[in-house]
Amino acid sequence: MDEALVYWLGLARVEGLGVRSAHKLTDRFGSPQAAYMASLTELETTGLPAPVCQAIFAQSGLKEAEKEIEAATKLNCSLLTYSSEGYPPLLRQIADPPLVLYVRGDVQALAGPCVAMVGTRRPSTYGLQAALRLAHDLADRGLVIVSGMARGIDSSAHRGALEAKGRTVAVQGRGMDGIYPSENKRLAEKICESGAVISEFPLGTGPTPENFPIRNRIISGLSLGVVIVEASEYSGSLITARLALEQNREVFAVPGNITTPQSFGPNHLIKQGAKLVDQWMDVVEEFPPEIRVQLLPVEEVSGEAPSPGLFEASLTPDQKAVFDILRADEALFVDSIFSAVQLAPPRVLAALLELEMSGLIRQLPGKNFIRKL
Repeated sequence: MDEALVYWLGLARVEGLGVRSAHKLTDRFGSPQAAYMASLTELETTGLPAPVCQAIFAQSGLKEAEKEIEAATKLNCSLLTYSSEGYPPLLRQIADPPLVLYVRGDVQALAGPCVAMVGTRRPSTYGLQAALRLAHDLADRGLVIVSGMARGIDSSAHRGALEAKGRTVAVQGRGMDGIYPSENKRLAEKICESGAVISEFPLGTGPTPENFPIRNRIISGLSLGVVIVEASEYSGSLITARLALEQNREVFAVPGNITTPQSFGPNHLIKQGAKLVDQWMDVVEEFPPEIRVQLLPVEEVSGEAPSPGLFEASLTPDQKAVFDILRADEALFVDSIFSAVQLAPPRVLAALLELEMSGLIRQLPGKNFIRKL
């Protein structure tokens, strides 16, 4: 049995020890093992409540952890600790990353570039179709679609990714010994075939309301950005959007009919500065160049092979057409570039990305571009 896993799980089971406090504890002592081996006096110097220090000193949680590992193994669940090599790198960056992740399916799905898509459990037909199409197109580009497997928009996003034969990750608000909602059991099995179903909650934890805001930080934390499709004024999806902003993630919103309550959330977010989305390119173009170059390969977008002299400024026709209209003394908005060249928008975006990666142009805030030469 993995000794490090036992100690991580043990800390997760200590009553009164929150995730942030557990991380401070491991930072202080170097590892969960070292924290459990510390003296009571050393533990008390951390500032943790006396009952928590006494519980750790008494080795509380370790026996439960061993039983948990055995039960998870029987359920075909992998367990990733914060110190595991396969722990999602983006999730490490948030303020309160889970100590342990329970994973069914392909652990590698958590390492790919992810985008979250969430929304109301009571969507309109328009919302369902928008989520399905957008998730399909993003997954088809190689992005992993992350959602919460709830009824409505979440389920539609997962299905869109699956229809594209892409990967998707469902983050549960309960233990992995069950599926919520129960009608999504078949969907969960399909997700596990190419992606993963995950949770931070111990086995036996039910889908209580307080769990879902907690799990939402994982949905946003795994992702480069969060797309809100439909959400009412008090929707939990708006919590996910707020968490995304706190985690320095991109926030996107699909505009909706102003006469329907489901449109309040995305329309409000757009007014607050979220990126309006009506196609996959609107999402991809906001990602860092090193991510975009994976999602906009020249062979697929423009039908041409990469120019062997690209990095020596030997430009392809598409690149030259775009480069020629850019100036060094005045930035040009991306929509103006679309209008100025006789190329389809995907080819323009591909050319802009190639020029940016070669160091010939720079992207400024607000999707404005300027020559560096």
